[in-house]
Amino acid sequence: MKRIIAVLALVFWAPLSFALSPYFTGAKLQSGDVQTVMNQVEAKLAKAGFTVLGKYAPPGLPGYGVVVVSDQALLNVVRQMGGATIVAAPIRVGVRADGTVSYINLEYWARAYLRKQYPLADKTVQATQAKLVKALGQGKPFGGDVDRKDLADYQYMFGMEGFESDKNLLMEHLAFEDAVKAIQDNLARNAAKTSKVYEIVMPDKKMAVFGVALNDPKEGEGWWVKTIGADNIAALPYEIYVVNNKANHLFARFRIALGWPNVGMGDFMRIVDAPGVIRDTLTVVAGGAPDR
Repeated sequence: MKRIIAVLALVFWAPLSFALSPYFTGAKLQSGDVQTVMNQVEAKLAKAGFTVLGKYAPPGLPGYGVVVVSDQALLNVVRQMGGATIVAAPIRVGVRADGTVSYINLEYWARAYLRKQYPLADKTVQATQAKLVKALGQGKPFGGDVDRKDLADYQYMFGMEGFESDKNLLMEHLAFEDAVKAIQDNLARNAAKTSKVYEIVMPDKKMAVFGVALNDPKEGEGWWVKTIGADNIAALPYEIYVVNNKANHLFARFRIALGWPNVGMGDFMRIVDAPGVIRDTLTVVAGGAPDR
């Protein structure tokens, strides 16, 4: 009888074993203001060998913050692969003023961003994830479930945008250097009520990624994140990436859905304006003019 129960349990749980969640909870830290908690996380990550790239507290989301780091081994893999894989380079950690810590599941995001090239990066991704676990602790996965095999061609629903959507393009410049300078200059002057959270630039490979804080109190990330769930704070910040002479973003019906795969269509309909607003804002940062 015990054998039968064990077999049934394996049959029941087997399909779930192929699913990945976008985030893990970390060990809870001492509470305080969000800056204090971010400082604690920053110290732990630096001690573990990560390079801190930036941190911020998103406007409109009081008590929440994000710390972004990089890992040299992961950067090396991205450098070898090139192109739009640059978006897989930043590692995002979410915090709350009550001491709650969460961080991205690197395998989940890397499978979605590296796609068919993921097997070449698997060992590095797993090793970097182990460093994160050692630094921050590991609790339960959360944020929804997506089958491993579906992440390489992820779409929230059939017909929606994917990783290679034509809608990703924001602005085409004459050269890679022009695209990078336009973004750096516009973030420095807080164009479209934005600011820089981090940047990774690989000029030899003509690729770069910038974390962009969307600070507008009415049209920034605060309103739509609050609507669909701030627990997934480690999805932020939004990014602009540059490949050769083209500045791009990941269109929001892909990027937001990837970060909130557990959110129902009803809640997504409540933020139906977000993809266009984000695209317009980031177009200005990239050096162009918004559509509206």
